[in-house]
Amino acid sequence: MASTVIQTENPFFQFLSCKPPAATTTAVAGDAAAPSSISLPKPKPHHLTFSTAITTQTQPPDPLVVSPSSNTKVIDVDVDSFFNSLRLSVQCGEVSLAKAMHASLIKLLLEQDTRFGNPLISAYLKLGHVSDAYKIFYGLSSPNVVSFTSLISGLAKLGREEEAIELFFRMRSEGIVPNEHSFVAILTACIRVLELELGFQIHALIVKMGCVDSVFVANALMGLYGKFSFCLDYVLKLFDELPHKDTVSWNTVISSVVNEFEYEKAFELFHDMKRDNGFIVDYVTISTLLTACTGCFALMEGRAVHAHAIRIGLEANLSVNNALIGFYTKCGRVKDVVALFERMPVMDIITLTEMIIAYMEFGYVDLAVEIFDKMPEKNSFSYNALLAGYCKNGKAMEALGLFVKLLEEGLVLTEFTLTSVVNACGLNMEAKLSEQIHGFVMKFGLGSNDCIEAALLDMLTRCGRMADAEKMFYQWPTDRDDSIIWTSMICGYARSGKPERAILLFHQSQSEATVVPDEIALTSVLGVCGTLGFHEMGKQIHSYALKTGFSSDLGVANSMVSMYFKCCNMSNAIKAFNKMPSHDIVSWNGLIAGHLLHRQGDEALAVWSSMEKASIKPDAITFVLIISAYRYTNSNLVDSCRKLFLSMKTIYNIEPTSEHYASLVSVLGYWGFLEEAEETINNMPFQPKVSVWRALLDSCRIRLNTTIGKRVAKHILSMEPQDPATYILVSNLYSSSGRWHNSELVREDMREKGFRKHPSRSWIIHQHKVHSFYVRDKSHPQEKDIYSGLEILILECLKAGYVPDTSFVLHEVEEHQKKDFLFYHSAKLAATYGLLTTPAGQPVRIVKSILICGDCHSFLKYVSVVTRREIFLRDASGFHHFLNGQCSCKDYW
Repeated sequence: MASTVIQTENPFFQFLSCKPPAATTTAVAGDAAAPSSISLPKPKPHHLTFSTAITTQTQPPDPLVVSPSSNTKVIDVDVDSFFNSLRLSVQCGEVSLAKAMHASLIKLLLEQDTRFGNPLISAYLKLGHVSDAYKIFYGLSSPNVVSFTSLISGLAKLGREEEAIELFFRMRSEGIVPNEHSFVAILTACIRVLELELGFQIHALIVKMGCVDSVFVANALMGLYGKFSFCLDYVLKLFDELPHKDTVSWNTVISSVVNEFEYEKAFELFHDMKRDNGFIVDYVTISTLLTACTGCFALMEGRAVHAHAIRIGLEANLSVNNALIGFYTKCGRVKDVVALFERMPVMDIITLTEMIIAYMEFGYVDLAVEIFDKMPEKNSFSYNALLAGYCKNGKAMEALGLFVKLLEEGLVLTEFTLTSVVNACGLNMEAKLSEQIHGFVMKFGLGSNDCIEAALLDMLTRCGRMADAEKMFYQWPTDRDDSIIWTSMICGYARSGKPERAILLFHQSQSEATVVPDEIALTSVLGVCGTLGFHEMGKQIHSYALKTGFSSDLGVANSMVSMYFKCCNMSNAIKAFNKMPSHDIVSWNGLIAGHLLHRQGDEALAVWSSMEKASIKPDAITFVLIISAYRYTNSNLVDSCRKLFLSMKTIYNIEPTSEHYASLVSVLGYWGFLEEAEETINNMPFQPKVSVWRALLDSCRIRLNTTIGKRVAKHILSMEPQDPATYILVSNLYSSSGRWHNSELVREDMREKGFRKHPSRSWIIHQHKVHSFYVRDKSHPQEKDIYSGLEILILECLKAGYVPDTSFVLHEVEEHQKKDFLFYHSAKLAATYGLLTTPAGQPVRIVKSILICGDCHSFLKYVSVVTRREIFLRDASGFHHFLNGQCSCKDYW
């Protein structure tokens, strides 16, 4: 019915020799009566006159064709109405109307006429009916340049670029000279398939035919060259030489320089564009400039662009607002994002997807999920945004659940989807699940994709499958980019407790020039340097970061601060923090953690005070650190610690976790409030983790309280009966309080159950190498010198008053054999090697993988006396600074 009404109200054939036919359309009830005749449109339309023969019809006459009394007549065609009808069919998506026009042309034997065939080709292509467009084209008696151009343009826009290119060559072979529109059409095809070589040939033809000054052709050429990073100079040359520019010209050149990250040039071009009053800045200009502002975190410039958009009336433009959401998200302006979103009069699926990304970026997972659930329609981009957001916020299981839902709904799996789900599996760190995901990806056929394969390798390292990761690494094809996998392997070794392998691999990558370190690799290597205490290499990485500009990267800078703290270089750590262009909560937490590593509680509280004055919002980790700081203050500030703990929920709206309770218990226990610490655990609103009980047991060891210690040990053993560390803690508690018999009973129980203490390790960095030692270790090349030196040290320390404490020997052997075990603990071997290799006057620096035992601690105090040397040892509790028979930990660690 709708199409009939349209046809009646828009006739395109009128026979002036007779009256218009009566309308045959039936009026719908409630509507105005259908007109009895069709009036000619005003003003009077243009007509084309020609002759044709009409055969006698026995059926009712076509309302668009009227038969005269004679067999031959002259008819006029209403060209304006014909074109209007085709335009209307495209606007309304009514292919039936276009087909009606087509049928009428066939009846009037006009289908071969290019004047009517060309616009019909264009209409069919815009409606997506390529086969009908081809029928019209091949039915033309003599296709002209407009015919070819219409078909080439339509095919290029419909993703049939190869056909468009073939058709262009056919047009040239038939001797038809292309016009400006033809060049734009073929360049569109080249842009879509990134056919640069053909683009060069077309460019040459354009120059030859004198069309290079056409603004439309030049814009298309710039659009093609802008797709290739090495062709930016061509874009700028074309733009500079273009005599007449339009807004599209400016937008194209700005977009091209933004794509090449030349953001300053983009801003310069924008200012030039504004200075020329002849050009109107549109939504494309604004959106492109916001992309530039987002890329370089230019908040002030972005705000200026936003203000300009408001001035020119684009405040409600959908594309501009979507770009603004992305810009403010990247700049961390959550309030601006929310305010903008709430003011938007119109939203689309892109808007809602951008909001999912924004909320996930700011950690508001629930709000992102709420947006997703309320979306009227979802596509793969929406799912990918939520999937990546889950990964970013450590929600591995939620991400995997969403992936299953995505599969059930049959949505398209993209490279981004699979990369995200592989990353989620890596976060989950379950080897079995990683095998299933790995198999799915390989079955899906994207195992050879560089990004996905690099994500798979990273997943393997996170799930403890280092052997599989190494196999994948060494089988990587040499003709493919391998920079990502080198970084993944370095990070994997660092995460899996193999820092030496990470350092070796990094050195190999640099010596072979196989990879240029990026910010991720530098962050990882700096972390490894901190773990190992590899100060010299850490300084070299710092220099490299300064030269390459990576020192301004927030992740690299944070790692640099941490590295200097762990390498016992406080001054450089604080300098690195102060030189950072900006700080996030990780930066502040790192500064506090550094002071705690050096047992500087008062300094850590001073940092906390600075954060409060600057209105910096703390996170849960901040409170774990600040509560712990009260253990290392010079005076008892337990009351302040209690108040801080209570303020977490009342002021900062952060619910205390087991980690916060463990820190509080540790502080209470350290200052002797053991009963209150035990009561605090018993009154916790949820089941405490074993770490909370361990904090109290460690305090009982320090305060020699075996009564509470026994009760605590029972709790721990009931929770983790297979953990040998618990037995060692209980044994140390008894031995430190002089109850040797009870200590031996615990160790006997441990031996009967087959529990073994994992061997601890101590190491020293010398001549850019890690020299590791285990108890009674004789694998070092200088083993004879080390053992000879240690024997001399032991004798000198014994003379100075050192008394070996054999309670720290876990083996069931005779007393004289226990001393043999005790004298060759890893920390003693490392200290001896350090004294032999470190120049006189310089401190000896040792790192130990676990807490130093009481006997080694006592021994090193005597060593600092007999050798008159400073000794720095970092263990699991922090730094010990031995000097003149004293330790910075005050014998509480």
